[in-house]
Amino acid sequence: MTTPKLLGISGSLRKHSHNTLLLAEAARLFGDAEYTLADINLPLFNEDDEQAHGAPESVEKLAQQIADADAVLISTTEYNKGPSGALKNALDWVSRTPAKPWNNKPVAVMSATGGRAGGERAQLVLRSFMVPFRPRILQGPEIHVASSHAAFDENGQLTGEIYIKELTQLMEALRAEIPA
Repeated sequence: MTTPKLLGISGSLRKHSHNTLLLAEAARLFGDAEYTLADINLPLFNEDDEQAHGAPESVEKLAQQIADADAVLISTTEYNKGPSGALKNALDWVSRTPAKPWNNKPVAVMSATGGRAGGERAQLVLRSFMVPFRPRILQGPEIHVASSHAAFDENGQLTGEIYIKELTQLMEALRAEIPA
């Protein structure tokens, strides 16, 4: 079997984002894989601009990365009870590309937030955003890292045993979704 390609999409643009750390931990626990972190710092979607100039190169690159990946990891922060605007914008842009890269793609969703619910609402909304794209979103175990400022050690690794156990199980389930 060839080395699987994993694409991570962090819903946070912050340099030291806990969601980006969570994705790195997921990739580490997944095991042998070629892991790439996507850049979703894209211009705001504007249909007039799209019609005049087409999709930006950065959007085409993201769509191609999704298409080329064997599986996608998405980690979202929670802003005002939903995913970040940056993540929604990226989904909107990719939906406009002709390739339909999400179709039947295995996707693992997770979240890390400073709040006590760990992004549970954001994940629920994100899952509904994904429905039109028809990916294969894993149903669990659900990963909601609460109080994320205290959930990682100085090396960026998760410290809670339950988080590590459940993220390992989620990555095992994701690996099983990738065709041999």
